[in-house]
Amino acid sequence: MAIKKGIDMGDYLPSNKERKAYIWCINNGIYISPQAKSLIEWFICIEMNNKINTSPDAYKKVEIWKQIFKYYTYYYEKYKK
Repeated sequence: MAIKKGIDMGDYLPSNKERKAYIWCINNGIYISPQAKSLIEWFICIEMNNKINTSPDAYKKVEIWKQIFKYYTYYYEKYKK
């Protein structure tokens, strides 16, 4: 039986600020996730207020995580009270 290779999206370690933004967004109904374009590229989907928006650009491994956490930080800074 052949061993299946997993999809490599790279590794990224978010900073403490990015983790805080991620937790805040999840707790406030803002969900950001990758959506496959191909085996090596992904779009970013942002779900907020029951609406889903998809990024026009696709990102390669590691860059996808950096951009996702940029979005989390953006929404955290925009909407936190």
